[in-house]
Amino acid sequence: MSTTPPKRKKTLLYVLLGLLGLLIVAAVVKARQKPKGEEVTVGKVERRTIRETVSASGKIFPETEVKISSDVSGEVVDLFVEEGDSVTAGQILAKIRPDEYQSAVERGQAAVNSAQSQREISSANVKGSNAQIDQLRADKNRISAQLDAARSAHKRNDQLFKEGVIAESDFETSLSNLRALESSLAAAEAALKASETGLTSARENVRVSEFGITSARATLKELRTSLQKTVITAPVSGIVSKLNIEKGERVVGTLQMAGTELMRVANLQSMEVQVEVSENDILKVSLHDEADIEVDAYLGRKFKGHVTEIASSASNVASAVSGGALNTDQVTNFVVKIRVDPASYADMLQKGKLYPFRPGMSASVEIYTNDSDNTLSVPLIAVTAREDEDENEKSKAKDKEEEKGPAAKEVSKKNEVVKEIVFVVSSDTVGMREVKTGIQDNDYIEIVSGLTEGETVVTGPFSAIARKLKAGSRIVISDPDKKKNKK
Repeated sequence: MSTTPPKRKKTLLYVLLGLLGLLIVAAVVKARQKPKGEEVTVGKVERRTIRETVSASGKIFPETEVKISSDVSGEVVDLFVEEGDSVTAGQILAKIRPDEYQSAVERGQAAVNSAQSQREISSANVKGSNAQIDQLRADKNRISAQLDAARSAHKRNDQLFKEGVIAESDFETSLSNLRALESSLAAAEAALKASETGLTSARENVRVSEFGITSARATLKELRTSLQKTVITAPVSGIVSKLNIEKGERVVGTLQMAGTELMRVANLQSMEVQVEVSENDILKVSLHDEADIEVDAYLGRKFKGHVTEIASSASNVASAVSGGALNTDQVTNFVVKIRVDPASYADMLQKGKLYPFRPGMSASVEIYTNDSDNTLSVPLIAVTAREDEDENEKSKAKDKEEEKGPAAKEVSKKNEVVKEIVFVVSSDTVGMREVKTGIQDNDYIEIVSGLTEGETVVTGPFSAIARKLKAGSRIVISDPDKKKNKK
């Protein structure tokens, strides 16, 4: 069994102690060399031009697109266009089989003729009644004259009979003649009255016949209109962007129910992007705001446009109301329409490719809602939100006095005061400065008050600005370029 000499053991111990000492010295040196403070990046408060934007995405549609349906039902016997064809307003696009509608027109014409014949018969009756009344009036006048003469003669005979000049038989004959003429006059008056009543009835029949003719003519006009609607024409000029039918298919007319959509005619020379903008951003958007448009089909290309229409109601309000479910958890969006400026894609137009955009293409937009030129600004990341501890303490104390328990905590949470702050660099420390901000773009935010031009502020990292730094914190300014070079 071998043993280590005592001298060797001591040498080994001294070596270990020496190494340990070197490690301790290296650790102390490294600790002294390590910067004391949070490592941050900084930037200057400078004047810049800021353009506030609202981002949204959606689809491309023709600004004018007409859905064409048939007003009448039937079989498509002729189809004169194909999808993609150019058409002009009034051009015949298709025809529906007209046989049934032609028969209906013929029946309508027959009804008009019948009503006119009935009116002619009633008019003839009126003429006959007028002639009869004239005759009866003449007879009445004649009998009335005879009655007057008979009354005068009877009056004389009555006086002569009393004086005994004439016989009683002559007196009786005179009286009978008077009574007969009175009866004849009454009969003539009754006949005249009956004829006048018949004339009124005949005239009413003529009036009814006129109504019948008017009704028959209106029905005939409606039937002729339906016959004309078997020929489908283009309401506007444009391109057949969608064709839903084939020759020989049967279609349902819109006069009975929701009809069959035959095709769509669109003006592809005037295109727009329809996007949904959230309720938080919609108030920033105004008519005629400029926009940059990126279409997925043309990567790396930006087109110009401007806002032409802003929806007054949210896109999902109607469905929510009809479904009876209204809650604040739903995302509320408003449809905004942006017309694509033809000048921004004029270089893409060429023979055989006059319409670079097609309905349904995906697109995203940046709407420029506000501009601010030569304004004080800092990088967006430099601004953070912190609670105002003094105000919050006062608010909590007041809430505790007014209400106790869990409800008091909830009220305190709602009443918490949050302020926007920026960390301003002063030598190797930072100060916390409250600021008021304005509009912002993707990189910078406007400073309305709280900073002056040329001041240095902390611009990163996010963890330091959001949580670690406080007023008076020591910092070490890092050089981003050196870090990049090391990498």
